[in-house]
Amino acid sequence: MAGLKVGNVGEYLREQRRSAQLSLRQLAEAAGVSNPYLSQIERGLRKPSAEILQQLAKALRISAETLYVQAGMLDARERDELEVPAAILTDPSINERQKQVLIQIYESFRKENAAAGESRAAEGTQEDQEADRAEGSAAVREETGP
Repeated sequence: MAGLKVGNVGEYLREQRRSAQLSLRQLAEAAGVSNPYLSQIERGLRKPSAEILQQLAKALRISAETLYVQAGMLDARERDELEVPAAILTDPSINERQKQVLIQIYESFRKENAAAGESRAAEGTQEDQEADRAEGSAAVREETGP
């Protein structure tokens, strides 16, 4: 079992627990997992499920997505797309309606920017095609004469 080593999520959890100044027992209790199980996760002997990572993240007051990335369940780009909404949802200073409106605005900006990027890429492609046609026509004129 010692040879299993499951990513670096365990090391990351241990660092987060220590920086939060929590004992192993305190974090296990706050997250609703057993002390031995948490110890095995920290030592890299067990691979926690997404649900357990979410419970641990909540107890540590950190982003669950960050733990998913550490565990290899989510890539960094996907995490970046999820972190802003997650931060909004955990903000206690705004109400639920305000949180949903902020998330909708954020997502609309992301869609607008993605569409603009696709449009620019398509325009670039069209311009490239037109330039290629113009160069091809000029080459044909040169070969065949005026």
